[in-house]
Amino acid sequence: MKLTYLGHSAVIIEEGKFKGIIDPFISGNPLANINLDELSDVTHIFVTHGHGDHIGDTVDIAKRSGALVIANAEISAYLSKFNIKIHAMHIGGRTKFDFGIVKMTNALHGSGISDNGNMIYGGNPGGFIIHISGNKVYHAGDTGLTLDMKLLEDENIDVAFLPIGGNYTMDINDAVKAVDFIKPKTVIPFHYNTFDLIKANPEEFKNKVKLSNVEILNINESVFI
Repeated sequence: MKLTYLGHSAVIIEEGKFKGIIDPFISGNPLANINLDELSDVTHIFVTHGHGDHIGDTVDIAKRSGALVIANAEISAYLSKFNIKIHAMHIGGRTKFDFGIVKMTNALHGSGISDNGNMIYGGNPGGFIIHISGNKVYHAGDTGLTLDMKLLEDENIDVAFLPIGGNYTMDINDAVKAVDFIKPKTVIPFHYNTFDLIKANPEEFKNKVKLSNVEILNINESVFI
């Protein structure tokens, strides 16, 4: 399995014929340096919540690629007006797809969708556990630290993507506690340094994590598991 970090919270997962992108914030992302044309082969898009820096280029990519969008029920209802393929889920739901199994997890955050100056209710924010070919990848989305993360230890997560930027999400210290709760084999920090408000040093995070391997990925850098 190949995992590629695109900056902010955007991650690509590739395994066989599956190519999924999570929170595809590309246009307007000062860290992203990939062209949307390079994502025309995406098969699935996962949206953790409705904020613009996460729902991002979902519609554009889905129209280019024909990808199936997986999101909560409220975001799915909003996106359905764009005539793209949708699969609605919700917190705690676990569903089998042709590529593997997806479970939606809880997140502590907001999820409002900005639509032509109006704020639309986007349901509960969430995260995803994506289980493919024996590997489990957890993408936390935007979240604060929560005791619910202790339950994720039972999932035996191989790779966890956790936010560390603070202000809108967990900061470094809380993300370290989250690692202690989840106990993934590997953790990759994200959602930092995109904007001044979420500046953080991933090396500090790495130095504070004791029980899991920490991979710090540069933009467009990949890791294989």
